[in-house]
Amino acid sequence: MSASGGRSGGAGADGAPGPVTFKAACPDCRARLELAAGALRLAIGGSRRTTFYSFTCPECGAAVRKPAGERIVELLTGGGVSTLRRV
Repeated sequence: MSASGGRSGGAGADGAPGPVTFKAACPDCRARLELAAGALRLAIGGSRRTTFYSFTCPECGAAVRKPAGERIVELLTGGGVSTLRRV
């Protein structure tokens, strides 16, 4: 997620919330991206080192893996990102 791991969602024409998107950046090609929840995966492990989110950059195809702190975990789980909990 870019600096704060923010998400954005707009209202549709009928006033209902639009799909949630997450802003991220690719470290390989430096593309700034808006990704749907389905494009992201979250792994929650027993430590900070084993808690991360990942996605495939739609611009360059790179597999991206970044650490996820508490706030990012909260945003991603609240936005419907598929989550794997490791024990």
